[in-house]
Amino acid sequence: MKNLLFLFIWLISLNASAQFEKYFYNKTLRIDYMHAGTADTDVYALDELIDEPFWGGSKTNLICPFNYGNYKFTLTDEASGELIYSKGYSSLFAEWQTTAEARETTRSYPENVVMPYPKKPVAVDFYKRKRDGEWEKQFTLKVDPKSYFIKKERRHEFPHFMVNDAGKPEECLDIVFVPEGYTLAEMDKFKADSKRLADFLLNCKPFDEYKGKINIYGVEAPSAESGADIPGKDIWKKTILNSNFYTFDIERYLTTADMKSVRDVAANVPYDQICVIANSQIYGGGGIYNHYALFTSDNPFANYVFVHEFGHSFAGLGDEYYNSEVAYEDFYNLSIEPWEPNITTLVNFETKWKDMVPEGTPIPTPEKDKDKYAVGAYEGGGYMTKGIFRPAHDCTMKSLSYNNFCPVCQKAIREKIEFYTR
Repeated sequence: MKNLLFLFIWLISLNASAQFEKYFYNKTLRIDYMHAGTADTDVYALDELIDEPFWGGSKTNLICPFNYGNYKFTLTDEASGELIYSKGYSSLFAEWQTTAEARETTRSYPENVVMPYPKKPVAVDFYKRKRDGEWEKQFTLKVDPKSYFIKKERRHEFPHFMVNDAGKPEECLDIVFVPEGYTLAEMDKFKADSKRLADFLLNCKPFDEYKGKINIYGVEAPSAESGADIPGKDIWKKTILNSNFYTFDIERYLTTADMKSVRDVAANVPYDQICVIANSQIYGGGGIYNHYALFTSDNPFANYVFVHEFGHSFAGLGDEYYNSEVAYEDFYNLSIEPWEPNITTLVNFETKWKDMVPEGTPIPTPEKDKDKYAVGAYEGGGYMTKGIFRPAHDCTMKSLSYNNFCPVCQKAIREKIEFYTR
């Protein structure tokens, strides 16, 4: 029986690999575009298409089963009409749309998406998640992979090194560490920081269970100056990725809008996930789903900040805290379920972690019973004290606690790792 099951799984894998070979080359197509608008409007403008040399993703799991992200895109083979690839993601622009400034100002942000390079003409459909949770198509881009307008030159070519070598990219979760604010003379520091931070991730549950399935690369991309911009203190640094604290005027929120440079540097290796290490002692960071995780190298809570932000960017986990300063207004619609797997409005709790709640656990779960119920529905999360519920009383997505992902967050992380490595 076990041999028959192994044969069945092998045949499915073989068929999926054949599908990849049928439709794709083993490299990446990148689409750069501008995303502009206000709190209520969206405009997309194509920038350029880029041919990149590596594909780090799975060659068997091409259709994303996770309904995560504020956006998604799909690839359809034009000749057959077959859906051949899909992926969800979020962006800095989506967050900006929930700020007060977005009600008064029009802004634009550079964005990009990557996909395996198609062999034949495809239609790339871009979707946005509406306030009611439903998907709305924004635009369609027809791509002829043989077009001579697809750019092959590369702006940022740098050497790379292995931090953790687990195997073939298509069989592993591939993470690239990108340096921000490390000068050429500080590349040895970047390598040492990469090793130390990688150990934080690989020794954190449940990532520790998959050490042999996680590749981690580092790209030696120097900046002219050390550090990152701190606009609130009038400190400006010449760095390769143009990152800054005070995003949305929140002192600790460290991000970059320069997605062209981020992707240019990351493209030196095959990758699934981008982690930007900023050379700074200041507490801060940011993580955006299937976009990047950005965190500082030397703050006292570097272990926690890294895995917390990676929880956002990799597994789509939502923030479970509700008493810290944020710039968002009405971030969640309380009449529907949020897409993040670790927060709920209880509108449709069956689609979340209800099956993980022990029988007899009161829902909502009282704070006074935190030691009695490891998994329940504790009120407060998603930047709101009322109407949003989290799985556990405490978690790495809630407080400054390293290696403390709750059971629901651990399950979401395992599912994502299995998707990339299966």
